[in-house]
Amino acid sequence: MRTKEVGRPLDRVDGRLKVTGQARYTAEFPVEQVAYGVLVRSTIARGRILAYGTKAAEQTPGVLAVLTHENAPKRHPTKEFDPSDKEPSASPTTILVLNTDEVSWHGQPLVVVIAETLDQAEEAASLVRITYAPAEELAKLSMLDQKTEAFVPKKVLNEKPEVTQGNAEEALAAAPVKIDHTYTTPPYNHNPIEAHNTLAYWEGDDQLTVYDSTQYIFGVRKMLSEMFALKEENVRVVSAFVGGAFGSKGRAWPHVGLTAMAAKVVGRPVKIDLPRKDMFYMVGGRTPSEQRVALGADAEGKLQAVVHTGLTASSTSNTFAEHFSFVTRHLYASPNFLIQQKLVRLDMVPNTFMRAPGEGIGTFALESAMDELAYALNMDPIELRLRNEPEKDPTMHVPFSSRHLKECFALGAEKFGWHQRNPQPRGRREGPWLIGQGTASAFYPANKRSAEVKVKLSIDGTALLQSATHEMGTGTATVQAQNAADQLGLSVEKVRFEYGDSLLPKANGSYGSTTTITVGGAVELACEDLKRQLLRLAVKHPSSVLHEANYDDLEARDNGLFYKDNPTRGETYAVILAREGKENLEAQASFPPFLKEKLEEMAYSFQSFGAQFCEVRVHEETGEVLVSRWVGVYDCGTILNDKTARSQFLGSVTMGIGMALWEETHWDLRDGRIPNASLSEYHVPVAAGLPRIEVYSLGIPDPHTPLGAHGAGEIAVTGAAAAIANAVYHATGKRIRDLPITPDKLL
Repeated sequence: MRTKEVGRPLDRVDGRLKVTGQARYTAEFPVEQVAYGVLVRSTIARGRILAYGTKAAEQTPGVLAVLTHENAPKRHPTKEFDPSDKEPSASPTTILVLNTDEVSWHGQPLVVVIAETLDQAEEAASLVRITYAPAEELAKLSMLDQKTEAFVPKKVLNEKPEVTQGNAEEALAAAPVKIDHTYTTPPYNHNPIEAHNTLAYWEGDDQLTVYDSTQYIFGVRKMLSEMFALKEENVRVVSAFVGGAFGSKGRAWPHVGLTAMAAKVVGRPVKIDLPRKDMFYMVGGRTPSEQRVALGADAEGKLQAVVHTGLTASSTSNTFAEHFSFVTRHLYASPNFLIQQKLVRLDMVPNTFMRAPGEGIGTFALESAMDELAYALNMDPIELRLRNEPEKDPTMHVPFSSRHLKECFALGAEKFGWHQRNPQPRGRREGPWLIGQGTASAFYPANKRSAEVKVKLSIDGTALLQSATHEMGTGTATVQAQNAADQLGLSVEKVRFEYGDSLLPKANGSYGSTTTITVGGAVELACEDLKRQLLRLAVKHPSSVLHEANYDDLEARDNGLFYKDNPTRGETYAVILAREGKENLEAQASFPPFLKEKLEEMAYSFQSFGAQFCEVRVHEETGEVLVSRWVGVYDCGTILNDKTARSQFLGSVTMGIGMALWEETHWDLRDGRIPNASLSEYHVPVAAGLPRIEVYSLGIPDPHTPLGAHGAGEIAVTGAAAAIANAVYHATGKRIRDLPITPDKLL
């Protein structure tokens, strides 16, 4: 297929709507007679409710209802999100909040106040008083204090929690060069620009409509249908624009079900918008982790043993073991592996996915350890990685669908000027600033999920795509319009994409960097079906120049079907449809076509790779760390839109810098309170603190994926924190194994 639109750095098709304020987000949908809900959170981490003091709240002007577990309608249990389910629910927990007197974490919603205005609801909520019964046991709030209770979960996502090959501990002991260290990462909280919010209303007793800031429409629909005993088709979920998600909106947090419940009680639409502080307590973030990485190598730097074990935390009501070990299963060759994850349960809000979950923290540990091994070998860190390139996936034992990590390091080293680097730590300074340079591998799987797409081609030469996928600022609508334009031989201006509504053809959640290839595959199949239908219409007519054509002889071009070997010979879609008296033609397709895809998934390892390079400046007297230069090169297959992909890379690197230097959620281990539950105290990167970030993509197509593409949303987070930690060591001679890298750790 001749590419015209795919690959172009096209402006976002929704860009003008967003910059002019016309893009309508969840909280902005106009609904008549909307009431407002405010949640009252628990102030203990574990215990039971003895009594409520709600009289003052109930008497506040404008208050419509005050709901507690004593008067809230009973709902049905929902199944916790399980990625092994074909169509998992979005529920993050098995707890039915407001249908129990049990408190399971500090910040759990215990009361819903509904009023005519938001001010009235907030005023009434401030008057609610709650009395607690002390818990029989102290709340479990420290992962490290609970290490003795750690257990091996049944699975980590859909994988085994343990991988063993050979005898890694024995090989480690015998290796002439070895390192063996522990690396820790703190809890992190989600802070997308658009906070979580939900608007719900009922029509009768069994028709529920919900506007929700979600990245998983059908998971929300499934959860609500279970919760309120409704047919799934009687629940409509709309999520037109999402102002950032990064994994946090892949699950439906307690406010979603409570909004629907409140609307049922007061008999009118209800909106609940979570304040920023509430998001820290009610929306799960990234788990803390403790990871041991031990590497043994021969004198030439070939790995003989790889050990990567450790633990993360989950709540008492969910079992999400963040998969830090997945990177180690696929990145480097070794005859001996010991990989294991354990889990500790804490009395905290259920943890969840956060951009590059697992791989973000896993690459920090593994890639820091690889740098340490390089210094132990007196070897260039890039050379060490290249010497351990596997011929095939080292634990799956199948070929990679595509792998170009060597090319990433070659291009990155050239752009960064790596070979001018003095390898000795503390070898360069400018006044009080110590200068260091570091590198690390980036890694993220190239996953695929499922999606359905409908394509309608009209006689006026326009095409309409429809799929209940999501637009979270990633450019989904833009790249799929480009994709369909090329498939049908149209200009991109003639393609429109409708998404974000459960009334449209079903799509999976937009997470795991899967949307581009999943929806893209469905677009390809639907457009192919449409073109075959058009050809069947044409061949019926002896007068058509396509009367004797075969599908493989034709290409879509210039708003029609034309012969490949004679570009002037063919027919436009308008001619074909007009001859049949049709105004339009439709086709619908699902991706993946499961049998073929399943066989291919078993035959190849689908992964993305990259190389991160950074330079840091560390102030010798204050310990301040500044990232002064960044170069990243990524192997993500075909790039469908260079502008939107570049934006994804820049955002991911920025998030990785924040992870390395600033972000950290503090828990008060006495009661589970979060002292820094605001953006004034929870520090995230700002533009003034960032360097010029150079990002490049190889653009080498993967022959085994739709369009030859991989997802690009998360790869650039991975390895970023390790590259910074490695650069800090190169600058100072101090190895920081515990994130974030704050000044106190360098003084």
